[in-house]
Amino acid sequence: MKFSTKAIHAGQQPDPTTGAVMTPVYLTSTYVQEEIGKHKGYVYSRVANPTRTALEHNIAALENGKHGIAFGSGMAAVDTIFRLLKPCDHVIISHNVYGGTYRLAKQVLEDFRLQFDFIDTTNIKLVEQTIRQETRMIFVETPTNPTMEITDLAAISKLTKRNRLISVCDNTFATPYLQQPLSYGIDIVIHSLTKYLNGHSDMLGGLIVTSDNKIAERLRFIQKSVGAILSPFDAWLCLRGIKTLPVRMEQHSKNALQVARWLTRQRKVKRVFYPGLPIHPQHKLAKRQMDDFGGMIAFDLGSFSNAKKILKHIKLCALAESLGGVETLISHPATMTHASVPREQRQKIGITDGLVRLSVGLEDVNDIISDLLQSFKKI
Repeated sequence: MKFSTKAIHAGQQPDPTTGAVMTPVYLTSTYVQEEIGKHKGYVYSRVANPTRTALEHNIAALENGKHGIAFGSGMAAVDTIFRLLKPCDHVIISHNVYGGTYRLAKQVLEDFRLQFDFIDTTNIKLVEQTIRQETRMIFVETPTNPTMEITDLAAISKLTKRNRLISVCDNTFATPYLQQPLSYGIDIVIHSLTKYLNGHSDMLGGLIVTSDNKIAERLRFIQKSVGAILSPFDAWLCLRGIKTLPVRMEQHSKNALQVARWLTRQRKVKRVFYPGLPIHPQHKLAKRQMDDFGGMIAFDLGSFSNAKKILKHIKLCALAESLGGVETLISHPATMTHASVPREQRQKIGITDGLVRLSVGLEDVNDIISDLLQSFKKI
């Protein structure tokens, strides 16, 4: 099946009892067993639930993977991945990674003697030089949040296989419609379901996809043990959203490219971060690795004062955390999504006080640009 067909049908069959086209929301905590050791595949909803199973199979199919595991949030999924490791193990992570991942690593997991190096993973030589005897995992985001850096997934895969490491890619910004890391040899793909996969800003969730049987078995055991599961209703909401993922991503990408090009012509904008622009330092890699460039843009207004004025006067675009919904969302990474990253580190990786992140929605693109224009006049 092609991608659009899988988005609508993979992992889902008409309900055997009623013939319902949409997978039901199975709101049950437990399941009747016919006798000891004999059941219909479900015993307790912390372990498995039919609605969640449908979602897991659906997204695994979209990523061309064997196993999907759904969690109550993207961060619950990230935490479970790090639980594959042992004390004193070392992880290399993209320095421009989502602030929540940075916070989990530096403020929680380092207390359990895990070691982390946040580096520029677009520089493959630097990644190779950072590998040491204790290294067990390389965790990349591509495109990164928020400055849209692109890491070469094929190169990372070769490096991890040569050194017998686990490779992980956060594919939230791209989605499987635009990029499929497993096809480049990555071991584990992670998504925040909250964002583009759901697409309607009405649920929280995370999902891991892998084709490695041993990794999948361990992740499921950890999930069962700690109870980091996605609710049936949220699974149902996400299944509904995924059915329109292809058409949404097409329009997100189309709108974002027009907005990015407009931003490059504004004298009040110091720099625009969007991989679809030829001025992006990894534009050629993005063009080769991705099927389109997505709906996320960042732009630098030069100062906190300028950013604050624009965000105060925005009207159509919603000042809010999160991304990937049908509506355009705008945010200030330094004080919102990446506030947990020390200022010195933020400045080093390009998250300046004047940086604004834009999740371009599905509104008429001229309305989005008009809203930005009227807010720019306040500077």
